[in-house]
Amino acid sequence: MTSETPPSAVRARGIVKSFGSGDAQVTVLNGIDLDVYLGELLLLVGESGGGKTTLLSAIAGILDIDQGDIDVLGVPLSTLSAGKRTAFRGQMMGFIYQQFNLLPALTAAENVAVPLLIQHVGRIEAVRRARVMLDRVGLGDRTEFLPKNLSGGQQQRVAIARALVNEPRLLICDEPTAALDGPNGQKVMELLRAVGRSPNRCVIVVTHDSRIFHFGDRMATLIDGRIVSIEQIQQEGTA
Repeated sequence: MTSETPPSAVRARGIVKSFGSGDAQVTVLNGIDLDVYLGELLLLVGESGGGKTTLLSAIAGILDIDQGDIDVLGVPLSTLSAGKRTAFRGQMMGFIYQQFNLLPALTAAENVAVPLLIQHVGRIEAVRRARVMLDRVGLGDRTEFLPKNLSGGQQQRVAIARALVNEPRLLICDEPTAALDGPNGQKVMELLRAVGRSPNRCVIVVTHDSRIFHFGDRMATLIDGRIVSIEQIQQEGTA
């Protein structure tokens, strides 16, 4: 990021989300204010159960919030119907989940091609682009394998390739390196950092993996539903 503050890709103000009711009600997000800028990779860290995944779901428009406002790429999510939110996600966002969510009857290349097919890219071109992306995550020799014939780490890289293949402007990642060894985790984070440093794109990564902290531009710490700090990360090679 430059010294001049870039535009916000995500602007969240006063976000509150609770689950349950009465004595069983639990407030998971408790007045979240957050900006995520174009051209950055933001790390979201904190204890398990602190609200990180819930915040990602709210930013993605998957989960309705109780209070507050969220703008994504200049669009207030509250102004979109459920159908328009789904279309907006498909066009503008990519997702890497803790669960791989691969379709068992499809090959690795076919799984990666799914977001392109949804956007009406022709099948031949979609599969070609999927194979290119699989090669970038080190799976160029596994494009025709079914998920059951891939290791957990390989399935995770297929899921990452699927999230990247349609070049989303906002990439949302929940523990993207959890199933990966050191070298493959580094390779994936290099790809994610390259996405985040594109001037019209950004990446949000929820992680507990301290090995990848240096890939971020900023780190927001979320504890008990509140952001308690946002720190700039000193990049390698800088004073």
